[in-house]
Amino acid sequence: MTPAQALRVLIVDDEAPARNRIRDLLSDCALKMPIEIAGEAENGKQAINMLPECAVDVILLDIRMPEIDGIEVAEHLQKLEDPPCVIFTTAYDDYALKAFEVHAIDYLLKPIRLARLFDALSRVLTIAPLRLDVLRELKPGARSHFSVNERGRIHLIPVADVVFLKAELKYITVRTAEREFLLEESLAKLEQEFMGRFVRVHRNCLVAKEAVRGFERATDADGDGHWVVLLKTVSEKLDVSRRQQHIVREFGNLL
Repeated sequence: MTPAQALRVLIVDDEAPARNRIRDLLSDCALKMPIEIAGEAENGKQAINMLPECAVDVILLDIRMPEIDGIEVAEHLQKLEDPPCVIFTTAYDDYALKAFEVHAIDYLLKPIRLARLFDALSRVLTIAPLRLDVLRELKPGARSHFSVNERGRIHLIPVADVVFLKAELKYITVRTAEREFLLEESLAKLEQEFMGRFVRVHRNCLVAKEAVRGFERATDADGDGHWVVLLKTVSEKLDVSRRQQHIVREFGNLL
């Protein structure tokens, strides 16, 4: 975007009155600078699905939204080759706002004031890009979704739908009942983030506890026996390493 072009803005908020107020404020800002409302979304998933067909320079992104909050939406946006600038809209307390200020993340405190909105939009070209590590520091809890970039679009994968995560070379295979996806993440970090939901069955594999149907004995090429995991929604069987054989006994008491 050049200064002569209209700044294309996407409004993301789960409350209609808040979206209406922002739209009215943007109309007032447009009297002093070229602004175009590119669209509105009532939740994070809808906003992500609107991109990249909806060309956007900046997203006014509410933080507290159901299913996917604004911080996580901003994380997923980093999968885009050229992610839009993000200005959070928030009613966070002072402690959280200090964290935003330390990392130079721009935000608008609700109720949003016209002068503050105009100032933020005027500085869009100079706002530092968001960093993934900082976003995860601001929201240390587990994500509700994984995301992958497929042909320029962000595809969201609900964590609840994941059957297993398997490390293969530098990628993680994310398996759902329908298909596979590839992530560039660390299996060890995923195990830490989703502790309680997934269990390690092998040094290269985490399985969703809810996806385990049972276990059975199998024989490898050398004639040695070992346990494999049986899954509820996929036919693939996963090896249990010797180090992790204790889970067979632990799960056997629960199944």
